[in-house]
Amino acid sequence: MAESTLADAPGTLSGVARVLVNAGKLDAKAAETITRTARESKRSFISVLVTSGAINPDDLAHTLSKALAVPVMDLAAVDVQRLPKGIIDNKLSAQYQVLVLSRRGNRLFIAGADPTDQEAIERIKFATQLTPEWVIVEHDKLSKLLEGLNATAEDQLSALTSSDFEFEASDDMGMPSPENEAAAAEVEDAPVVRFLQKMLIDAINARASDLHFEPYEFNYRVRFRVDGELREITQPPIAIKDKLASRIKVLSKLDIAEKRVPQDGRMKMKFGNKAIDFRVSTLPTLFGEKIVIRILDPSSAKLGIEALGYEQIEKDRLMACIQRPYGMVLVTGPTGSGKTVSLYTCLNILNQPGINISTVEDPAEINLPGINQVNVNDRAGMNFSTALKAFLRQDPDVIMVGEIRDLETADIAIKAAQTGHMVMSTLHTNDAPTTLTRLMNMGVAPFNIASSVILITAQRLARKLCEVCKAPADYPKEALLRAGFKEADLVGNWKPYKAIGCSACNNGYKGRVGIYQVMPISEEIQRIILTQGTAMDIAKQAKVEGVRDLRESGLVKVKAGLTSLEEVIAVTNE
Repeated sequence: MAESTLADAPGTLSGVARVLVNAGKLDAKAAETITRTARESKRSFISVLVTSGAINPDDLAHTLSKALAVPVMDLAAVDVQRLPKGIIDNKLSAQYQVLVLSRRGNRLFIAGADPTDQEAIERIKFATQLTPEWVIVEHDKLSKLLEGLNATAEDQLSALTSSDFEFEASDDMGMPSPENEAAAAEVEDAPVVRFLQKMLIDAINARASDLHFEPYEFNYRVRFRVDGELREITQPPIAIKDKLASRIKVLSKLDIAEKRVPQDGRMKMKFGNKAIDFRVSTLPTLFGEKIVIRILDPSSAKLGIEALGYEQIEKDRLMACIQRPYGMVLVTGPTGSGKTVSLYTCLNILNQPGINISTVEDPAEINLPGINQVNVNDRAGMNFSTALKAFLRQDPDVIMVGEIRDLETADIAIKAAQTGHMVMSTLHTNDAPTTLTRLMNMGVAPFNIASSVILITAQRLARKLCEVCKAPADYPKEALLRAGFKEADLVGNWKPYKAIGCSACNNGYKGRVGIYQVMPISEEIQRIILTQGTAMDIAKQAKVEGVRDLRESGLVKVKAGLTSLEEVIAVTNE
């Protein structure tokens, strides 16, 4: 630490000491003693002064401000993340206990506790070629702030991580390609490696489905999606964003040098005696690469149809259709609504030694033994339609297409369904009736749709109420009727439940439950398709045939006490 401008001989005061003595805040003898102590201990006069308790930092700041006509400022009002960086180095800032506030033209506004420190002014002026303008701040607040700012990223990461875990990479995971070996060597940074491992372990323990690593201009954020809800977990130092992105890319066998375009990859980690797959997606943003890691749990495909939350009539309709020798079954819903798990569950039921099952996905999310899984590779020319054409020459019984995105894929899939194959796929539509009109809008002939599609399932995932803390809710009858309940539903003493929140759950919810609209394609619906009827016409006929829409299915879950009315209203339309 540099000293304030101190006396050359005992008994002579200068700088802050003189100001305080003249202001009556300190007697001359005490000032001389503190000056001598500061010189002997090689500390600043102000540091010794505040530590000794001779004056409190707030009183000191305002006394200096009044005596020297220098403005005073409260550091608590400063957004540290928005302060300019790199104008003076951390070493100089720590040595003279100063903080750069802003730059205006050739003037540099500096926050410090000692505006009489001419040595600091000259050093800063020489280093920056700018004229320093002093702003007085409280010494204790400044010291604490500088200590946090000058802590290295490694120190901060070490505080975020612990070493009480074992996390072993799989054998095929950590080998970078030859062109990336040099870059990979740079990211074998122990704190970054530990931090990533801890985040993955924490996400698995929290039952998260996704991890988001998000760089912004002034901060770096990590969020987990738990039970469908994103929540912030931590804000590591922004300095690690590039090293962390590179580390994830090495593990996922992606190109470390390529930061301009999105990339997709996979990695596998051993968690205890269990291997867990992760799907990795990178996206270039304004301030670095955002990375989303999806946790793929193979056990979710083996839960069984009962665990997915189908009501008995819905389950019977689905089981009857997937057991048929040919036709097309479509599963629809937004991203993250559980479509893949539903399809894999159906495939698992059909996965018998006498059945040949092939799937094409982008990418294959869960590895299922006994099923031939193919990844889309657009660079190599392996797209959905190319894979489908190859499947038809491979003597298939069941074909699963990850997603129908274009007319060519739709046409080949429909022809496969018409020629003796069971075809399963997904579409991004809001409900079952709009799926049929979506296919028409893509250009598929109504006759082909009517003759191939045998069932459509639309689905959502609603957060499940915590069994420990859920409590009955008193809603007005009008509110329940407005939500979609019928008068007959309200007969009896049952009450819907509401979320409360406890130590065992996440704001009153734990886990998720499926809400389904399972619509078999009847002869009447086929006639509507052939006459190019609207989604509203199809929905009206489905209602006549006893098909619940998503809201009605959600209300069944509310009545069963599985979820709350607010949650069903949030995830479904009326």
